[in-house]
Amino acid sequence: MIFGRSERGKPPIEPVTLKILVAGGFGVGKTTLVGAVSEIRPLRTEELLTEAGRPVDDTSGVEGKHTTTVVMDFGRITLREDLVLYLFGTPGQERFWFMWDELSEGTLGAVVLADTRRLEDCFAAIDYFERRSIPFLVGVNCFEGAARYPEQDVRDALDLDDYVPVVMCDARDRESVKEILVGVVQHAMRYAQDERRSVTT
Repeated sequence: MIFGRSERGKPPIEPVTLKILVAGGFGVGKTTLVGAVSEIRPLRTEELLTEAGRPVDDTSGVEGKHTTTVVMDFGRITLREDLVLYLFGTPGQERFWFMWDELSEGTLGAVVLADTRRLEDCFAAIDYFERRSIPFLVGVNCFEGAARYPEQDVRDALDLDDYVPVVMCDARDRESVKEILVGVVQHAMRYAQDERRSVTT
């Protein structure tokens, strides 16, 4: 690149930047997901769990967890030369939900991470995005030792509409996370097209 132009004399491509939220319950793997795929060192706002938070932070099923996100996680990934995603991981505990409105401003879509051992923990995120008409995808984080269920069983348990994608994933694996993010972008584009059609008909 020379003086802002490519060697072939073409102007550099200005990428489209899109904002994706990563939400879900406490300890479901949001920070891990952002860190697994971010091409920059992710910004993390984690604090140690304390005795004071024990009554409100349910660690059953995630007893090995010692930290929690208190503001957000932030990362970036370039999917194509002309497409960059900014990832914002939301805090999972109810006492931090007041920040979701600011984090969701201008978002294209969301990933709701689910843990089959604590499936009820993602209901709040699903309800949040449904009420605000923000397109989302459910990524079932396949933890070691957790029971595996067919996609339709997860869909039924979460009472999801048929058009909401449900995808099995490993939040630690970069390629698995990339597939999830591509799926969110594709779903959000279809959702926007359907919304436009419904307005014009």
